[in-house]
Amino acid sequence: MLQVENLDVHYGAIQALHTVSLEVRQGEIVSLIGANGAGKSTFLKVLSGIHSASAGVVTFEGQQTTKWTPQQYVKKGIALVPEGRRIFKQMTVLENIELGAYLRRDHEQCKKDIETIYERFPILFERKHQNAATLSGGEQQMLAIGRALMSKPKLLLLDEPSMGLAPNYIRQVFELIQEINNDGTTILLIEQNAKMALSIADRGYVLEVGKVVLEGSGAALLNSEEVREAYLGG
Repeated sequence: MLQVENLDVHYGAIQALHTVSLEVRQGEIVSLIGANGAGKSTFLKVLSGIHSASAGVVTFEGQQTTKWTPQQYVKKGIALVPEGRRIFKQMTVLENIELGAYLRRDHEQCKKDIETIYERFPILFERKHQNAATLSGGEQQMLAIGRALMSKPKLLLLDEPSMGLAPNYIRQVFELIQEINNDGTTILLIEQNAKMALSIADRGYVLEVGKVVLEGSGAALLNSEEVREAYLGG
């Protein structure tokens, strides 16, 4: 589904990613783990059209994405849940959800999909007319995921979904990720919580200082001595 080959990314004179190659197959959960500052969020910005690559090729369903606008990424079936959630706090929960469908024209189906979001996230239904600022961190993360799902993505990009959440919400979010995947959405998950990320991943990659240094099945990386020492506390 997604092929990334020899991706370089610069911020001015600083190179953030070095010849990164990665593959996401249809139906998979793929986790990209690494320490803060490894380049994980930069990678997702390129995959969602927010930042341009200096070199390399990204292909989605056989099409090169080089000249796509961010809107085209969404139209083609790629949705991003950004780091820090980035919901519109001054707007209601319902208004945030509706924004996820801003490129769609099938209005009647959108209404049905909103009901599906409410079924998946009952707390969002209860608070649909409240400003999003009144939600807890975990509830805001659910809202950010629900908003992304309204674009009907084939590939869902998740940037640090567990960041800043209480342990009970972290468990809920990862269970939700698995449910979304079971419903047919392919997922690329960027996470610092290596144990949780690899435990649900079909395959994983380890990013260090902008370079992929390890790759393998989620189970293999979870049991890797190198990964355990670096990211799992030994």
